[in-house]
Parts: sequence; structure tokens; C-alpha cells
Amino acid sequence: MKMLWFQGNSIQLAKCSFRLFLRNLSSSKTVLPVLTLFTKDPCPLCEEAKEVLEPYKNRFILQEVDITLPENSAWYERYKFDIPVFHLNGQFLMMHRVNVSKLEKQLQKLEQQSAGG
Repeated sequence: MKMLWFQGNSIQLAKCSFRLFLRNLSSSKTVLPVLTLFTKDPCPLCEEAKEVLEPYKNRFILQEVDITLPENSAWYERYKFDIPVFHLNGQFLMMHRVNVSKLEKQLQKLEQQSAGG
């Protein structure tokens, strides 16, 4: 992308480049999977899990669900003794700790599906 600090035509070029970037971003067929983290505060294991997930963060969208909120009472009843719990695209994946090999396997599977393979 071009920088915006130049005068005249360079600004137009930068705006055009940014528009093309946005268009490519929005027209991309790749949809990142959603990794849901069921958590509460405090949750030291959840913080540890997020650190383990850091190298993978560009391969999924992390959605955190606080099970102590009233609207999440069903999740609280289900997972109150098991957090952190992870679902990938709405399906149970793992609990207590991040299983990196399981995560990698499932992410690769989803990436191959979205690539048409």
C-alpha cells in the first residue's frame, strides 16, 4: 500500500490502492473458522491457553464467551468445572488445555475444505 503523506496524485494512488485492498479483502472466498473460548474471570488456564494460541491467531477468529454472564447460563451449567473449553465452528474441540496437534489437524482440514480440496 502507498503512503498518504505525499501531495496530489500520490494521495489519489494511495486511496485507489486502499480501495483495491478492501475490495480484495471483501471478495475473498476464504472465511476464517471461529474458535470459541468458553471462559470466566479469573481463569489462569484461559490466559495460558490464549498464549499457546498466539502463533495460530491469523488462522481463526477467536470468540470469547464469559460463562458467568446471565445470558450464558446454559454454558455455565455445562462447563463450570471444565474451562477453558474450545469449540471450532460450533463443534466441541478440546477442554482444559490447548491440544496443539488436534487444533492444527482441524484447522488444516477446514483450510483444505475452503480451498476446494
